[in-house]
Amino acid sequence: MNTSDFYFDLPKELIAQDPLEDRAASRLLVLDRETGAVQHRQFRDILELLLPGDCLVLNDTRVIPARLYGNKTDTGAAIELLLLKRMENDVWECLVKPGKKCRTGARFTFGDGRLCAEVVETKEDGNRLIHFEYEGIWEEVLDALGEMPLPPYITHKLKDRDRYQTVYAVHEGSAAAPTAGLHFTKELLAEVEQKGVKLAFVTLHVGLGTFRPVKVEDVTKHHMHSEYYEVSEETAKLVNDTKAAGGRVICVGTTSCRTIESAGTEDGILMPGCGNTEIFIYPGYQFKLMDGLITNFHLPESTLVMLVSAFAGKDHVLAAYEEAIREKYRFFSFGDAMYIA
Repeated sequence: MNTSDFYFDLPKELIAQDPLEDRAASRLLVLDRETGAVQHRQFRDILELLLPGDCLVLNDTRVIPARLYGNKTDTGAAIELLLLKRMENDVWECLVKPGKKCRTGARFTFGDGRLCAEVVETKEDGNRLIHFEYEGIWEEVLDALGEMPLPPYITHKLKDRDRYQTVYAVHEGSAAAPTAGLHFTKELLAEVEQKGVKLAFVTLHVGLGTFRPVKVEDVTKHHMHSEYYEVSEETAKLVNDTKAAGGRVICVGTTSCRTIESAGTEDGILMPGCGNTEIFIYPGYQFKLMDGLITNFHLPESTLVMLVSAFAGKDHVLAAYEEAIREKYRFFSFGDAMYIA
C-alpha cells in the first residue's frame, strides 16, 4: 500500500482560512460506508442522524498557546519553538525552527527575558528536549507569550483564540485542536443529549502526528509520534454499556477514534486508564469499538485520510472527496464536516 494511493488534487481556494461565525452552520457530507452513497446536509442535521441509545465520544483536550517566538541568547538570531509534549521538571519536547544549529546547551530567551530556555537533549527524530526557566506560574507565562499553533496552511492569526478550541475543551496539553469538534455548540450538544444520545469524554493531547507528513512511499513504514491519552472509568462504562445494548459508538474526530481503539481490547471492551499511543490506522485495520465517525476533510496523503479510508474504504472516501471538491466544500481545520456510518 503506497502513500500516493491516498493523493487527491485539492484547489488551494478550498482550504478554509477562517472559522464560520456560527460553528454549527458548516456543511455536512454524509457518507454511507457500505454503499458509498453521499448526501449533502448542514451540520445541524447531525441531530437527525444520531439515534437514541447512541454514544458520542468527544476529545476534551484543550489547545495551549504552544508556539513561542524568541531569540538565541548568544547571537540574537530569531528562533521558533513548538511545544509538543510536557515531560518532568519544566522540560518539554519541542520542534525547533531553524533547528540545525540548536545543539545541546543552546539557550534562548522569550518576552524580554520573562522566559528562558536551554536545549538539554536532541532526539533521534530531530526534536529537542528543552528546559524552561521562569518566575511565577507556567500557564500564565505561556498564555502571555505563546501563540496558538495554527497549522501551516492557515495564513493569518486568529482574532479570537477560542475559535481554535472546542466548546467542551478542559484538559490543557494539545499542540493542535481536535477540529471535528469545532462544529458543535453547547446548545447543539444539549439537544443531542435531550434526544437520548450519551456523551462520553476522552482526552488525547494532540502532538507531532498532526504536523508530520508521511514521507515514506510504503505506508506500513510510517511511524506515528507518541501521544498521551486518558479514558475514565465513567467513559469506559458508557461506551461498554452502549455496545452491550446494541447502540452505536460514534467518535467525534480521529483523535477520539484513536483513543478508544488504543484502549480497547480485541473483543471490543473499552478499558479505563491512561498511557501513550502510537496507533496508526490504515486500510486493513479491524475496528474494535467505533461504529461511526464525525470528521473534517483532511490533507492528501495524510495519516488522517488513511484512517478514514480504513473505516469507509479508500475508493468510497476518495470518491466522496472528489464530490466535496466539485461541490466546493471547505477543507481542513476550519472547514466543513463528514459523517460516516
